[in-house]
Amino acid sequence: MSTVRERSVPREAARRRPATLAGSPRGPGGAGRGTPWPYLLIAPAVLGMLYLLLYPLGRALLISVQDFRLRQLILGDAEFVGLRNYRTLLGDPEFWEVVRRTFVFMAVCVVAIMVLSTLVALMTERVGRVARTVVLSSLVLVWAVPVVAATTVFQWLFHSEFGIVNETLTGLGLGLDSYEGYTWFAHGGTAFAIVVVLIVWQSVPFAAITLYSALVTVPAELYESARMDGAGGTRVFRSVTFPLIRPIFMLVLSLEVIWTFKAFVQIWVMTRGGPGEATTILPVYAVQTALSGQRYDLGSAASMLTVLLMSGVLVLYFRQLFRQEGEQL
Repeated sequence: MSTVRERSVPREAARRRPATLAGSPRGPGGAGRGTPWPYLLIAPAVLGMLYLLLYPLGRALLISVQDFRLRQLILGDAEFVGLRNYRTLLGDPEFWEVVRRTFVFMAVCVVAIMVLSTLVALMTERVGRVARTVVLSSLVLVWAVPVVAATTVFQWLFHSEFGIVNETLTGLGLGLDSYEGYTWFAHGGTAFAIVVVLIVWQSVPFAAITLYSALVTVPAELYESARMDGAGGTRVFRSVTFPLIRPIFMLVLSLEVIWTFKAFVQIWVMTRGGPGEATTILPVYAVQTALSGQRYDLGSAASMLTVLLMSGVLVLYFRQLFRQEGEQL
């Protein structure tokens, strides 16, 4: 009897122990079950994020369907007009010209950013430790420069009287004397090119560092096997490197699309969309429409159309990406 009793006690204790550890709210596995504390702890951050992100979007959407001008801004008696503001914009040829210019600007910037950042990342991977440290440090320093400060520097670089670009071109003596006192920002093509160079210069550091971080994860054995099979540098990149870093590459690509699509500060500080409308893209057009004639309703409608266009581009991109991943699986 004593033996049976001694054996039954551990078995009964073993049955109770899992219930205490896993099922009881006091155990490690159920410490937060049935209690509101986890939700209360994250509630301030979630509410703050919703307020900062959703409220401006909702407010802009509301203004875009109202007759909202300076009077309505002061008195607050805006009238609901439905989709009238959207019909006005969609029927304006100037709006579609801005849309075309925005996509051209985005395509040129994104292609230049991805090509240059990929080359810089590949170069950084192959140089020595000292050179790699110098390159990465330089990229971080460029990335850390504030947007307005970098834009101001570019304004001075291409200044017609005191700019170092004109001074350098005229000092070369290769028939470039016509660039003495050349007003870069008075010509649409040159102003557009300067803005593109500025956006690319600011974007390459982030993309290059991210791609370099992906490159260092590629196993060296794959490179050795490819070289033993007689593959050259281009074939190695196409068949070994790019397939492995493709998810990171596509992520950087989508981020750069968003970054260039909503570029506003650089253009507004440097050219304010000029000369004429040579550098006016959708975000600049929305601000100009809202401020020029106090047409805040049309400006909000242009902002919402910008969000829709950018979302459509990203949806098509991710749909294609998921389709390719499904085919690979």
